[in-house]
Amino acid sequence: MGKLLLNDFTSFNLDYTLGCGQTFRWKKAGNWWYGLVNDKVFKIRQNGRELIFENISKDFIKNYFTLDKNLQQILSSISRDEHIKQALQRFRGLRIVRQHPWECLISYICATNKNIPGIKRNIEALSQKFGEEMTFEGKKFYAFPTPAKLAKVSLSELKECGLGFRAKYIREIAEKTIQGIINFEDFKEMSYKKAKKKLLRLRGVGHKVADCVLLFSLEKPEAFPVDVWVKRAILKHYSMHFDKEFVRKVLHKKSLSPNEYNVISGFGREYFGEYAGYAQEYLFHYERFNSTLKHSFSF
Repeated sequence: MGKLLLNDFTSFNLDYTLGCGQTFRWKKAGNWWYGLVNDKVFKIRQNGRELIFENISKDFIKNYFTLDKNLQQILSSISRDEHIKQALQRFRGLRIVRQHPWECLISYICATNKNIPGIKRNIEALSQKFGEEMTFEGKKFYAFPTPAKLAKVSLSELKECGLGFRAKYIREIAEKTIQGIINFEDFKEMSYKKAKKKLLRLRGVGHKVADCVLLFSLEKPEAFPVDVWVKRAILKHYSMHFDKEFVRKVLHKKSLSPNEYNVISGFGREYFGEYAGYAQEYLFHYERFNSTLKHSFSF
């Protein structure tokens, strides 16, 4: 059993980090979170300033949960107004984890036009059907399938996982990955704008998917993904920064045009700065939390 003592118990909150919707394969049983990351099955829990974990190294924990970053400085840089301050205070300790780019990209393609339970079902079905089976504490876990594996399967097999129209995009991206056309390490070296431009050339990757992948796996903290929750938060609390006609037009739209998306996402990056992605995640989680309280439902 490994243990890691945090410098400040407010600098990391495991439940907020794993329960905020940024990643889809973690499950909680009692006080333990069980996850499979980069083909490693492990469990972890938090007791105040202490992280307790099993079947994984301390260095992996530090890297995956970005404990090398100064969260206090990040949150201070985005604390621009009373609304974001409330979100930061309510979910202080939420960190953006370092996901594997391949799994992150495919997961967010699966997420297109789906709610979180539906996304989790698709990813789990994909992993059970094509991923390597592992056993931990007598329970079965399935690694996320490799690009080589998904490049070989038929579209009909992929569609059996509930992927629908996304199946053709996933197999095509798998093929390009094993051919070296897609190199995730190259994306990390690019600027945000250049990396996003290249991601958008991939079929099945729109602005929101690209920004999610850039933020959650490619070290681009300025990325500001906009989904229905973030759009609602921005237009509700920051409407004074937009043209009134624009707000009226897009407030109740189910989906945004690329131009409308760029207006909102661009505002987020400019207003919150180099760590806009952290502001996005806190606003996203806070908006969902308040909606749950108000309407007594949750995703």
